[in-house]
Amino acid sequence: MPLPAIPPIDAADGAYRERPVELAQTALLSIDMQNAEWSPEQMARARTPGSPDARLLPFLERLEQVVMPNQARLLAAARAHRVEVIFTTIEALTQDGRDCSLDHRISGLVFPKGSWEAKVIARVGPVGDEIVIPKTSSGIFNSTNIEYVLRNLGVRYLVMFGVNTDQCVEGAIRDAADRGFLVTQIDDCCASSVPGGHERSVDAMRGHFCRTRTTDEMIAEFAALAAAGSATARHA
Repeated sequence: MPLPAIPPIDAADGAYRERPVELAQTALLSIDMQNAEWSPEQMARARTPGSPDARLLPFLERLEQVVMPNQARLLAAARAHRVEVIFTTIEALTQDGRDCSLDHRISGLVFPKGSWEAKVIARVGPVGDEIVIPKTSSGIFNSTNIEYVLRNLGVRYLVMFGVNTDQCVEGAIRDAADRGFLVTQIDDCCASSVPGGHERSVDAMRGHFCRTRTTDEMIAEFAALAAAGSATARHA
């Protein structure tokens, strides 16, 4: 299938935002997929009647049954096509969390440096020397050097997913768009612990700050771009 022509930047209805990525200038950004958000032990507690974690069961089940399997497939596709993969987790720079933002301290989101809670969930975690950037705020662009890193890597396109859709993911999408990155959100690789929060956030971001794709659509786009690049190289 031929790729759509790239529209002019002033095209109507945000068409420029819908352009395909360029593999060599793209990075996947996995947001807060860490042990503090999901673990087999937390799943067991959530399934126990009367447990304080019971309210999180729909969120945890979506992570287990939908989000992480899709993320694993997308990560594999990105690596196969040499797309940069970056992870961020909520993790303090100190053991006592004194460097964390006020909001995170109020919310109880203080995970000591090197703690188990701050580690990326193994089944969707980094491979080799993939970059992991700790943050102490909801928005990764607010409390880290990620923009500097992305510019050094030559990244213009960001493919984002993770948790929570309506909090850290949405904040990263907005901030990245404001900084001149073209963002793709992967709908079925995100989840929110707030009922309805995922759907509301995706609808608010779609077509305004990012384009929205499913895992299958993004994998197909990677494959099509790689095939087109190979064909161009053969005929050069």
